[in-house]
Amino acid sequence: MEGPSVSTTHNLDPRTPVIVGVGQYAERIEDSDYRGMSAVDLAAGAGSAALTDTGADPAAVAAAIDTVAGIRQFETSSPGAPAPLGKSNNYPRSVAQRIGAKPARAILEVSGGQGPQHLVTELARAIASGEISAAMIFGSEAISTVRHLAAAENKPDFTETVDGDLEDRGFGLKGLMSMTAVDHGLTDAPSQYALFDNARRARLGQGRDEYAASMGELFAPFTKIAAANPYSAAPTERTATELVTPTERNRPIADPYTRFVVARDQVNQGAAVILTSIQVAQELGVPQDKWVFLHGHADLREKDLLDRQDLSRSPAAVMASTHALEVAGVDTAELSSIDLYSCFPIAVSNVADGLGLTADDPRGLTLTGGLPFFGGAGNNYSMHAIAETVGQCRKEPGSFGFVGANGGILSKYSVGIYATTPTEWREDRSSQLQDEINAWPVVPMADHPDGWATIESYTVKHGRTGRTGIVIGRLETTGERFTATGVDGDTGIFEVLDAPEPIGQQVFVRSFGYGNRVTATDTRMNELHPPQAPRLRDDYEHVLVHRDGHRLEITINRPQARNALFPPAHEELDEIFDAYFADPNLWVAIITGAGDQSFSAGNDLIYSASGKPNYIPTTGFAGLTSRRGMNKPVIAAVNGFAMGGGLETALACHLVVVDENAQLALSEVKVGLFAGAGGVVRLPRMIPPKLANELIFTGRRMGAQEALGHGLANRIAPAGKALQIARKLADEIIVNSPTSVRLSLEMMEQTQGIADVIDAVTARTTAVDDLMTSEDMIEGLTAFAQKRPPHWRNR
Repeated sequence: MEGPSVSTTHNLDPRTPVIVGVGQYAERIEDSDYRGMSAVDLAAGAGSAALTDTGADPAAVAAAIDTVAGIRQFETSSPGAPAPLGKSNNYPRSVAQRIGAKPARAILEVSGGQGPQHLVTELARAIASGEISAAMIFGSEAISTVRHLAAAENKPDFTETVDGDLEDRGFGLKGLMSMTAVDHGLTDAPSQYALFDNARRARLGQGRDEYAASMGELFAPFTKIAAANPYSAAPTERTATELVTPTERNRPIADPYTRFVVARDQVNQGAAVILTSIQVAQELGVPQDKWVFLHGHADLREKDLLDRQDLSRSPAAVMASTHALEVAGVDTAELSSIDLYSCFPIAVSNVADGLGLTADDPRGLTLTGGLPFFGGAGNNYSMHAIAETVGQCRKEPGSFGFVGANGGILSKYSVGIYATTPTEWREDRSSQLQDEINAWPVVPMADHPDGWATIESYTVKHGRTGRTGIVIGRLETTGERFTATGVDGDTGIFEVLDAPEPIGQQVFVRSFGYGNRVTATDTRMNELHPPQAPRLRDDYEHVLVHRDGHRLEITINRPQARNALFPPAHEELDEIFDAYFADPNLWVAIITGAGDQSFSAGNDLIYSASGKPNYIPTTGFAGLTSRRGMNKPVIAAVNGFAMGGGLETALACHLVVVDENAQLALSEVKVGLFAGAGGVVRLPRMIPPKLANELIFTGRRMGAQEALGHGLANRIAPAGKALQIARKLADEIIVNSPTSVRLSLEMMEQTQGIADVIDAVTARTTAVDDLMTSEDMIEGLTAFAQKRPPHWRNR
């Protein structure tokens, strides 16, 4: 076949986008010419190679570039990620300076391996619309160098400060991580991807050894290609057996993965792509045999990990692949080259399954050698795949190349179909397809699961100090999905997870404030966590408890921290309130803070910043804010400050007494948080919504008089006297029937969701039936008739 000619391109719109240059650059620490280059230097090396690759004057091409777009490095891909050797404040413009470009626009793309292909499609579209005329896209990683030199005595400083506008698109992490995933160890890619491969194995009905062999057979051809690639980070050919056999060097990471089949991040690599319009390419004198056109493309986003109906596949990635082929007007049989993103086996097999490709496809499933062997250059791997595909298309004019780029946890998938055959710009229907995906049903989740369940998928993480079992399961009673880990020290769960087929096996799950835990049986769970009858202890470490007749006084005793709360204090309060609500002889509780300065400053931010596990009980902040069935009064005696979680605790109480110096605020917005323990829910239901908005958005403080005026407080006490006034209020309650008070609370709770007043008044509730059979009702009526004080029994 011949390359594009004037006769085949002169009828195209001069704004038609075309790739005119690609470049790659790499260095290995063991190389004799190793220089210890920064990520910016590596990207500039790739950019310079791309300029030369155009076959035109590199300086002229650089001068024509009006847009540069950079792919994030790992150290700029998540909040707070370390950069041990420093970094540029404006990565795209740092690279542009080195290659002699002065672009009007600079973009820093969101995180994710889909980024290179997504940017090629986006900027090709911008060229086709006339918005821009020439762009360079690049990315790089210098992770090997950073790790190699971080502790060196004369380590380099890669810090750069560059002026100029930057379109920083943010991290793009929304939906890629959840609190339940974090709480249960699903924070690393191997563990999350392992869930998919294990679910796929079970769906295919394969045993562990058979599936491991298939992963080896899938990746063995990749190693051969990587071994011959001069830019490869790990140029070693390995057999299928070698890839999946655990050894000291090929240690298990997360079942079913060993180290050799997961993405290799220790790389020093960069790659770049140059796009222009046909008109600009002609003006620059780029030879037409360098031109490669984007024939098909698609960008789709999968449902979030735990929302997906089927954990064994990602249909959105397959949909993106088939749609890109549809836009290009070709099928898989017409492809000459294929590069599927290969961070883990499932990323390849998922799309291969959907397209009908097999591991032994004679065309191969990678051009680079794949992420575990060529190298996982952070978010930039697919830029290398595009560069290799462009080169392959040029070698075989008229052939079609497929690039599939994956981001997140099989979350974002971008596809490009490339060929030298000239074509006009073709728009895709990704937005319509995305609407379809967004409408797919999600699996209901149980944040606090309890009971018998069935394993849906799983993995076992292998750490330096032992193994951790992670289970995704379905509750047998409701079908809700949950995440849980094994109990520390329990070997029984490994007997289940190490069995020939864990998926479908029955397990028992129980929820705790620090997370959900799973065991093989309910008996074993009760052995490890014996059920405790609610009771008050004689002493607590962070809370003072005083019982006075039917009244219970609870004092948060951390004055040195302004009575801020942290997990051990939360656990004690949870236990205390459990005992209060279970004890028929306790009728009213008061919660206050030690000293006269602070009721509670909320969450202990110093503890939170320490990196130690931070959690609250299932009953919520202070054991109150998420508690159901609060059928006995709780009074907050607010002395001084009630900030953040402290105010949320007070809002969860039935009655509030504030002293005249009290200051109330949902102050979370001032430290980058929000009032998630009920504040943003309760406050707008208690006071005028506009005022609630103001308090939530600004974090401003509300004084005692304002709180009383808006109904957030029942009474104002003199300075330092909130507890005394709360006691008087409690005594006013205690003289009445505790049964009546309790059933009043229960009826209010049972009817509060009924909007129509008459429907609520006439609703059948258990409270009415309980009242009719209570001893206290009989006693109250009898005492009234006999003109004597009643003797309440609370029953």
